[in-house]
Amino acid sequence: MAERIKCRFFVLRYAPDAVKNEFINVGLVLLPPAGGAQVRFTKDWSRVLCLDPDADVEMLQALENDLRNQMRDVNGDHDLILRRIQDSFSNAIQPSDFQACLAASPATEADELARLYLERPKRRQQAREPGVRVAIVARMRSEFEAAGVWPLMQEKIPVARYTRSGDPLKIDCGYSPNGTVKLFHAVTLSSDVNAAKVLAFSFPQLAQGIAKAEGKQALLTAIVEDDLPTDDETVNFARETLEQNAIRIAPASMMP
Repeated sequence: MAERIKCRFFVLRYAPDAVKNEFINVGLVLLPPAGGAQVRFTKDWSRVLCLDPDADVEMLQALENDLRNQMRDVNGDHDLILRRIQDSFSNAIQPSDFQACLAASPATEADELARLYLERPKRRQQAREPGVRVAIVARMRSEFEAAGVWPLMQEKIPVARYTRSGDPLKIDCGYSPNGTVKLFHAVTLSSDVNAAKVLAFSFPQLAQGIAKAEGKQALLTAIVEDDLPTDDETVNFARETLEQNAIRIAPASMMP
C-alpha cells in the first residue's frame, strides 16, 4: 500500500457583495508538505451566474492559471500562499480555513476533493443515499469535540418533553450556555424537504415549551449539506420554511 502523506487544502468561494449570505465554491488548492500545489477549479460556471448574473466569469476562469503561476515561487510556504490570495484577489473571492487530509497521490486526492467540493450535488443520488444525514451528524460531533463543547451536549433530545406526549421528533444535540438552549439538527434539504417542514412546524412549540419549563431562550440551527443549488425551487422552499420559523441554517463546512 502506498504511503499516505498529510496534506493541507482550502476552498475558494465566490461570495459577491450584492448577494448576502450565499456563496459558491469555485476552486480548491491542495498543498503537499514538499511543495507542488494542486489547483482545481469548477467547470460549471452556470452555478455562479445563477447566484450573480453580473459575475465576471472570464476573470474567475483566469484565476486558475494565476494561482498556478503564484505557486511556483513560494517553496512550500502555505501561509504565504494564503496571504497572496487574500491580497491579490477581490473581496468576492474568499479562501476557507485550511483543512487536513491524507493522500497517497496528491493529484488523485485533489481530483477527489474537487469532486466533493466543486461539483453540483446530484439530487437523485442523494435521495437514494441514507448516509447523507448520518454524515452531517458525524461531522457535527467531530466539530463539537474539536471545539471542546461535546461533553456539555445532550444527544437525541425528545421534543415531547417540551411540547406534548407522542411527539416523535428528537433533536440531534444541544446544550445550555449563558441562559440559552442551543440546539442543532441535521437536515438534508435537497432530498428530504419534509424533514425541514417538520422541524419548522415543531420549533415554535418547542421554543415555547423550553421558555415555560426552563425560563430560557431556545436557538435552533439546522446543519445542512454543502453547496446547495440556489436555483432549485424545492431547496429554496425548504430553506425559506426554516428561516420563516426563526431556524438558522448553516452548511456543514461552516461549522469550524
